[in-house]
Amino acid sequence: MQPFQLPDFYLPHPARLNPNLERARAHARAWARDMDMIDVPQHGTVIWTGHDLDSHDYALLCAYTHPDASADDLDLVTDWYVWVFYFDDHFVELYKRNPDLAGAKAHLDRLPLFMPVDGAITEEPANPVEKGLKDLWERTVPAHSPDWRRRFAENTEHLLDESMWELLNISEGRLANPVEYVEMRRKVGGAPWSANLVEHVTGMEVPARIALSRPMGVLRDTFADAVHLRNDLFSYEREVLDEGELSNGVLVLEKFLDIPTQEAAEAVNDLLTSRLHQFEHTAVTEVPPLLDEHGVDPAGRLAVLAYVKGLQDWQSGGHEWHARSSRYMNEGAVTTPVLGGPTGLGTSSLRSLVATAPQRLRAFTHVPFEPVPPIRVPDMRMPYPTRVNPHRRAAGEHSLEWSRDMGFFDDVPRVWTEEKARGHDVALCAAVMDPRATRGQLDLSADWLAWRTYGDDYYPAAFGRTPDPVAAKAATERLKQLMPLEGAAPVTPVTPLERGLADLWRRTAVRLPPPRREELRGNVSAMLDSWLWELHGHRLNRIPDPIDYVEMRRHTFGSKLTMGLTAAGGAAVPPEVLRTRTVRNLENAAADYGWMVNDLFSYRKEVQYEGELHNLVLVVRNFLDVDLDRALQVVHDLQTARMRQFEHVVDVELPALVAELGLDRRAREALSGYATALQDWMAAMLEWHRRTYRYGDDALEEHHRPRVVAPPSLPGPTGLGTASTRILVNKG
Repeated sequence: MQPFQLPDFYLPHPARLNPNLERARAHARAWARDMDMIDVPQHGTVIWTGHDLDSHDYALLCAYTHPDASADDLDLVTDWYVWVFYFDDHFVELYKRNPDLAGAKAHLDRLPLFMPVDGAITEEPANPVEKGLKDLWERTVPAHSPDWRRRFAENTEHLLDESMWELLNISEGRLANPVEYVEMRRKVGGAPWSANLVEHVTGMEVPARIALSRPMGVLRDTFADAVHLRNDLFSYEREVLDEGELSNGVLVLEKFLDIPTQEAAEAVNDLLTSRLHQFEHTAVTEVPPLLDEHGVDPAGRLAVLAYVKGLQDWQSGGHEWHARSSRYMNEGAVTTPVLGGPTGLGTSSLRSLVATAPQRLRAFTHVPFEPVPPIRVPDMRMPYPTRVNPHRRAAGEHSLEWSRDMGFFDDVPRVWTEEKARGHDVALCAAVMDPRATRGQLDLSADWLAWRTYGDDYYPAAFGRTPDPVAAKAATERLKQLMPLEGAAPVTPVTPLERGLADLWRRTAVRLPPPRREELRGNVSAMLDSWLWELHGHRLNRIPDPIDYVEMRRHTFGSKLTMGLTAAGGAAVPPEVLRTRTVRNLENAAADYGWMVNDLFSYRKEVQYEGELHNLVLVVRNFLDVDLDRALQVVHDLQTARMRQFEHVVDVELPALVAELGLDRRAREALSGYATALQDWMAAMLEWHRRTYRYGDDALEEHHRPRVVAPPSLPGPTGLGTASTRILVNKG
C-alpha cells in the first residue's frame, strides 16, 4: 500500500521523447562502468548494480526533459544526471544512514577541486564521484562563457554543500519549517543546476546582464520548486519510510499543518501548481518588459525564449519519468484518457488547465476593501529583552522636525500629517532597534525609518490607482540616481521623497567604505523595485503566490535596509562569514519574523481600509482556501517557527560555524554582536507594532474616513463589479 494516493498534477505541456534515447542508454551504461559506479564497493558498500542503473533509467529522464537535444548533448546531459543521482545515493549510503558528519564534510570539501571556473583540474580523483565530476567538467565548460561557468559552478557547489544541511537535520532529528525547507531544498535539490544544463542543450546562454534579474530568477526558482515538490510526492515512500529522510515537503507540511499525509500531499501539489502558475505569469507579464528595458537584441531574446521552452519541457518530461522510473512510488501515475471525454493531442493538457482553473482564478477575484472584524493579535514569541535607547524622546522630536523640513506634511498626494507622524513614533522603533546608539546615530536611524515608512505609504497613494506604470518607474529611477557611489547625483531632488533620500544618502554614504556604500544602495534599490512589484500586483488585482510573496516581502518591508542601520549591523563581520549559509539563514529568519509581525498587526488596516493584496494572512487565506481565523493561526505558527529557527541557528549552528572556520576572537565578537543586533531588531519590530498608534482601530477610523460617498441615486455605471469601482480613495 502506498502511503497516499498521488494527486492530479497540473501538466499544461505534453511530454515529448528524444529520438536518441537508446543511444543515450547504451552510452550511460558504458560511462557509469568506466567511472567505477557499477558493482564497485565504496568503503565496503556497493552503491549501484547494473540492474539499479537500468531500472532507474536516467537516459529516459533526459530524453523526456531534453526532447530536442542533439545525440551528443543528450549523451553528455545523461552522464551528468547519472553522476548527480550516484552522488546522492553514495552520500546516503556512506554518510546519511549512519550519520558521519566529519566524513561527509571531508568528502564535500574536495569536490570544488574538480570544478575550476578557470584553468585545468590538477587534483587526482579518489572515488567515482570525483572521477565522474572531473570527466564531466572537462567535457562541458570549454563551450561556455565565464559567466555561465561561474553560475554553473555555484549551483553545483550548492547542490553538494547543502547535503550537509540535510545530514545535520537527520543527526539532530530536526524537521525544517516550510519557509526554510523551500529555500534549502531549492539548493540541495539541484534544479537550478538543471536549469544551467537547459542553457547548454539549447546552445544559447541567457544574456549576462539579465541573468540575475528578478524575472529570470523567478523563472529559475519556480522551475526548481516545482521540480522538487513533484519529486517529494513521488519519493515520499522511499525517502521518509525507507531512508529516514526529513527533507521532504509532504512530511514538512504534514507536521507543520498537523494534517493527515493525504491532505499534506494535496497541499504540496497545490503549491506545485501555484509555482507553475507563477512561472507562466512571470514569463508572460514580467519577461517581455525586462527584455525591452535592457534593449536585449534578437539573439538574446531567442536565447530567453529557448530557455523558457527548455524549462517547460523539463517539467513535463520530469513528470513523465517519475511516473515510470522504478526509483519512485508511482502506482497509477501513468494515466489514460477519461472514457467519454475528448481524446487526441493536447486534450490531457486541456483537462489539466480546466482542473486547476479555480485555484488560478481565486488569486484574481478577491474584492478589495472587504470588511474585516477587529482582530486580536496573538501573543508572539519573543525570547529576547526589549531595551530602549535613552535618546528616544529627543530622536522622536528630531524625526518630526526632519520630516517637516523634507516636506512630508505638505506633499501631494497628502499621505501624512504631523499628527499622524507623531502617532507613528518611528523613533521608538529606532530606539529599541539600536539601544546603544549615540544621539547622532539614533537621529539618522529614525530619519531612515521615517523615510521608508513615508515612501511605503506614498507609493500606493501616488501610483496605485493608475493603470500606467510609467510614472512609478520614472520616480523610482530618479530615486536610485540620488544614491551615487561616487561624486554628485546627476539629478536635483524635487519631491519630498527625493529630498529625504538625498539628505539621508549624503549623511550616511560619506561614512561608509565603498563596499558598504554599494550594499546600502543595493538594499534601498531592491526595496524600491519591490514596491513596483506590489503596484504591478494591484494593477492585475492578483494575490501573490505564497513563496513569491515571502521572498519579495523581505524587500517590500525593507528588512535588509533597516537591519543595516544599527551600530552593530554586521559591518565588522568578515565578508566570507556573512556569505555562509548559516548567517544567511539567520538573517532570513529574523527578517521573516519582523515582517510577519507587521502583516499580523496591519491586516485590518491593509485589507479593509487600503484594499491591499500583499499580506501573508490574505495570501494564506487564498492559497489554503480557509477562513480568517485559520489563516491567522497558520501565519502565527509560521512566525513562531521562524523565531525557533533563529534560536537554533544562534545556539547550535553559529558555534559550529565558528569552530569550522577557526574564527579569531575579533571575528567571534563581531559575529556575536551581529546576532545580538538582529535580536534587537526583531524585538524592536514587535515593540513598535504593539505601541504605535498606526495600526489600532481608533487610528483606522480616524485616518481612513472616506472623503465623500456618492448618493446611490446619481447616474453612473451599474452591474456586476461597479460597486467596487465606486469605492472612493481613502485619506491614506
